[in-house]
Amino acid sequence: MTVAGPESASPLGVLRRTAVDRWRIVRLLPRAGRAAVTAAVLTNVLLAAAPVLFVVQTSLLVGRLPAAVRDGVDSPAFERLVTAFVLAAVALGAQQLLAQVQVTTGLLVQRRIDGWVTDELMGAALGSVGLEPLADQAVTDQLSEAAREVEHGVQSPGAAAAGMLALLARYGQLTGYAVVVGYAFSWLAGAGLLVAVLVFRHGQRGGLRKYAAIYGTIVARVRKLTYFRRIATGPAAATEIRVFGLLPWLREQHRSAYLDWMRPVWAERRRVYLKPYFAYTAVGLVALVAVLAALGVAGGQRQVDITRLALVIQAVLAAIQLGDFYPEADVQTQFGMNAYRAVGAFRAGMAARTAPADRDTGDPAPAPAPARRGPAAPAVIRFEGVSYHYPQRPTPVFTALDLTLPPGQCTAIVGLNGAGKTTLVKLLTRLATPTGGRITADGRPIDAVPARQWRGTLAVIFQDYLRYEASAADNIALGAAAHAADRAGIRAAAEAAGILDTLDALPRGLDTPLSGQLRGGVDLSGGQWQRLAIARALFAVRHGATVLVLDEPTASLDVRAEARFFDEVIAATAGVTTVLISHRFATVRRADHIIVLADGQVTEQGTHEELRRHGGRYARLFDLQAARFLPQPDGDDHPPGDDRPSGGDDDPPERGAPAATVREGSGR
Repeated sequence: MTVAGPESASPLGVLRRTAVDRWRIVRLLPRAGRAAVTAAVLTNVLLAAAPVLFVVQTSLLVGRLPAAVRDGVDSPAFERLVTAFVLAAVALGAQQLLAQVQVTTGLLVQRRIDGWVTDELMGAALGSVGLEPLADQAVTDQLSEAAREVEHGVQSPGAAAAGMLALLARYGQLTGYAVVVGYAFSWLAGAGLLVAVLVFRHGQRGGLRKYAAIYGTIVARVRKLTYFRRIATGPAAATEIRVFGLLPWLREQHRSAYLDWMRPVWAERRRVYLKPYFAYTAVGLVALVAVLAALGVAGGQRQVDITRLALVIQAVLAAIQLGDFYPEADVQTQFGMNAYRAVGAFRAGMAARTAPADRDTGDPAPAPAPARRGPAAPAVIRFEGVSYHYPQRPTPVFTALDLTLPPGQCTAIVGLNGAGKTTLVKLLTRLATPTGGRITADGRPIDAVPARQWRGTLAVIFQDYLRYEASAADNIALGAAAHAADRAGIRAAAEAAGILDTLDALPRGLDTPLSGQLRGGVDLSGGQWQRLAIARALFAVRHGATVLVLDEPTASLDVRAEARFFDEVIAATAGVTTVLISHRFATVRRADHIIVLADGQVTEQGTHEELRRHGGRYARLFDLQAARFLPQPDGDDHPPGDDRPSGGDDDPPERGAPAATVREGSGR
């Protein structure tokens, strides 16, 4: 939610902003479709008329009762009484029915608009080729706020649109009651009634508007509260919470975050609603008392008959109810406006931080090539004087980096913490854009190629690959989603990754959902999930990818399984340019070409044997890691099969360097 600025603090500014917000919500209505909006408008107009008709007919019923009693059941007076009764009953029944139809049509409008706004939000979040805009804290705050507001139905733009339509019923009723009072008694009294109710409404809506403004200042506090609630109630941290006895700490953190969030809200609520509401109430009561007093005097002087007396009293009492809070509209229109502003602010923030060349236009990718077992000839990929600097880091990751990825060969990238191994992968996949230099494929800059087309040539396994809560087959097919029907290819990729037998043994084979949270689903071990992610990349290779990027692909495998994996994958991807990032030299040594990164540069490169003979950094790191598997003084040989899965943390440091510096941080 946005914070009110100086202009919006003045009455004129508030009025202008309210009008703009309402108009923006009205402009969303066409997104719900003409039929749905027409049905909702008609329903709310009829719902405005039904209570007014009920008041008129019940007043006629009261006025006609004495004559009907006097003249008997066969008299015209009694027939008129019955007619008033029937019409009052019809109005009451219609009111109850229309209230349910209002809910139904409102939900239809809400869901359709929210679906459109969600698509808009997703398009903005995924509208940049790289990830740099989402690294900006201001943008991520806007995304968090927009996503939260759109997700909560009562505060969504669709709910605001449905609430706007519901106001037709409420204000239609108020107008009807004011007209009834004016026609039956006094137009001045009708105007006074209208003013009194609107004063109450101003207190309600004006207070809500001021109260809502505080939320724009506490977005970070809400996110902190949500984080601790998710940690405490979700499965991700359940093990550590129990083992380390973290429940008391979590309770205190959640309590502290909650109070930090609510204290300014409570203070603002007191400021907005306490004293001002007494003033609004006083003004409204004066107007209402004046109307009722004038009616009483007129009745005492026999200037109004019993029908008009009943009509005005009922209209006044019903109108007073309309000065209260509208549960179907007030929160929705107020917070829904804020939600749509948040979406707009995020969209603008993304656009401001995304260069035109880095925008994903959403144009469809070229038609995929027919399924085949071997990819096309890979290109020569070169990093030519590439520099890259993360905005939040004081020093650049790369400075004039030059390296070549030979086509059809396996190139391993090694280096210590912060050397830039994964940054290199981000640059190659265009998730990040060089701040200097260029990356070319067969001499053509890759940023001259549409992002979707370029990424169609890549198959990547990231360290933080996703575990989709879908079937095993779908998890593999997402490597080339356009070819999800290639069942034989899915099985071939699973077999090449060494996971087919495991998947076939599941209750429903490849169609088994891979989540313990789904009915009939199962979860896999870390190593099995990693093999599944590898199969996903191999499926992409099968369908045209010419570059395979493996970022710590064997972190969850033991050393023996790792050696088998490498042989199997290389055999399955013959002729593909492979980029391998691994902390385990048992895998790295098998690469055709090895590149050592340090200080933003390529410091060494060659084959395993060449780098060993050179005796540089690579040789020292290899010797340190190999020493782990030599016979120990206590007789424990630490066989390779006992190597613990490291998740990429077992890259040995150089001599004299602390072990904690080995792993590359999240900013690499």
